[in-house]
Order: sequence, then C-alpha cells, then structure tokens
Amino acid sequence: MSDVIILGIESSCDETSISIVKNGSEEIATTVATQMDTHAHYGGVVPEIASRMHTECITLVLEDVLKKANMQVSDVDAIAVTYAPGLLGSLLVGVEFAKVLSFVYKKPLIATHHIAGHIYANNLVKKMEFPLLALVVSGGHTELVVMKGDYDFEVLGTTLDDAIGECYDKVARVLGLPYPGGPNVEKYAKQGKPTYKLPIPMNNEELNFSYSGLKSAVINLAHNELQRGQELNKYDLASSFQEIAVDELVRKTRLALSKTGIKRLIVAGGVSANGYLRSEIGRLCEELNVDLSIPPLKYCTDNATMIACAAYPQYLKGDFSDLSLKAKSQEYFFEQKVE
Repeated sequence: MSDVIILGIESSCDETSISIVKNGSEEIATTVATQMDTHAHYGGVVPEIASRMHTECITLVLEDVLKKANMQVSDVDAIAVTYAPGLLGSLLVGVEFAKVLSFVYKKPLIATHHIAGHIYANNLVKKMEFPLLALVVSGGHTELVVMKGDYDFEVLGTTLDDAIGECYDKVARVLGLPYPGGPNVEKYAKQGKPTYKLPIPMNNEELNFSYSGLKSAVINLAHNELQRGQELNKYDLASSFQEIAVDELVRKTRLALSKTGIKRLIVAGGVSANGYLRSEIGRLCEELNVDLSIPPLKYCTDNATMIACAAYPQYLKGDFSDLSLKAKSQEYFFEQKVE
C-alpha cells in the first residue's frame, strides 16, 4: 500500500498548529504558534483573544509547515482537524480553515477528537500494539481505558468529578501561581517536601477517580493557615498535593494492570508531560515488567502532529466528514466511541 500523507490542524485552545504526517507515525513537518505569553497577562486563556489570534496566524502557520516539508497542499491525501472539545471560537477557526482546504484541493476531510490525538501521539514513539491499557490524563479527562484495537475503547474507570489537570490548575490558583497553572505547580513541588497532611482520594479497590475532595482539602488548608496568621509554605503544599494526586494515578493503574493482565501501557494527555508522573509510572512498569509508552514532551501538549496521527486509522476506514462539519466545545470522547 502506498504511503498516506495527512495534514492535521489543531486550534482547540491557545496553540495554532499544523502538521504533515506520513502513515500515522512519521512526522514530516510541524509548526506551532503559541499564544501563551499573551494569555499569561490575564492569568489564563481569554477565548475572544485566542480565536482572534488563531485567525491572524493560521495561514502563516500553513505556509511555514509547507515550506519545512517542501510540499504543497495538493501533495497530501487528506485534511484532518480537531473538531472537539475546546474553546468554540478557537475550534471554529481550525474547522472552517480545514473545510476550505478540503473543498479547494478536493481532499477528504477527517474530523478528529482532541483526546484521540493525545492517545495516538504514542504511535510517534512506537506502533501501538493491542490489547493495551491507556491512562488518559488531561484538563478534562482522567480515565483508565482498555484498547483492543484502533478506536476500540472499554472504559474501566473515570473521574467522578474533577479531572487531574483541572485539579492542578485550581491548586495553582490557590497558591497564587501564574498561568499555565499545572506546570508551575510541578516546578514548586520540585522545590518542596510533602509535609502537609492531605486526604487520599478514592482510597478503595475501584478504578474510578475523584479529585474534588483533594482540591477542597488544599483550599481549606490554605484558608485555615491564612486565618491563623501562619505563613503558607507554597513549595511544600505543592509537593504534598502532587505526591497524593499522582500516587493515586499510579495506584489505580497498578490495580487496572493487575485486574486485566495487560502488559502494555500508554499514557496520554497534557498531564503526561508531568515529570513526577512519568517517573512514578516508569517505576511501576519496570517493577511489573510492563511495556510503557509516553510521548516526548513536545507531543504531550497541544499539537497538530497528534491529530494527523489519530486521523490515520480514520482514513483507512473511510471515516470522512462533509462540509457540514461543525465544531463542538464539548463532546465526551469515550461515551461516543464505546459500543
């Protein structure tokens, strides 16, 4: 079979990215235009500014990636785009741009879910072999999922309230840390010690997660210290929070591996960039003799490379969209896919 070249577009939040990928696993070229410095002034992403900045730079990003690849849009086999979830205005810029490219160059249009992108970024490391267990950790997701094939998902456990990434961001606000919150909590944690006593969430044999109690405990602890007039050690509190939060991910992953007998684990989502998580999961897999795959850091955060990778199995199945494709700010990936 001849090579399949897919051009992927990602604009779900504050990164404008376009990538060209061969056969779902070989990156030809990628360009990412970040808005992080702009939104840092506001303490978080401002949707109206984000969509405007996507509009201003998306054609420049396309020109740059084509120049890097020494290709034209006519050379690719399909156009893939993140259609959900994310900031609606930001998604609309990418979706409408993809539809124009699809129409003008007569290329199939592939609607790809953002979380699918994070999962299939692992194919950039080595080809995913099934069955495998996926730990999906992001701002909106905390799941343990069995994959028996491409786009074949069985959810073993999910968050009952806050996702791990959301919890990190809220703890960052409590600590008064700047945007982006999660990475700054990790930086502080590296400089502190886990001296504060915090509750272990969902301390049972279930595979579900719950982080609202841990988040509330951090908020209450910080408030109580303030009320007593005592100085809060932000570094130690960040370390205490991270140890409990990540150790719960590792404990539940251990439990899932034990219950399923699966010997392959992938980690997916923005939180997979966390160094403490990568280290602890690595230790677990070494202990249990489990094959581990975590994407390089540049593929953990939002990028179009992962979208083009995830679109490859869709291309092979002929899972194409027409020009009526709409962006969706919310769409829960696994409920949609599990039969």
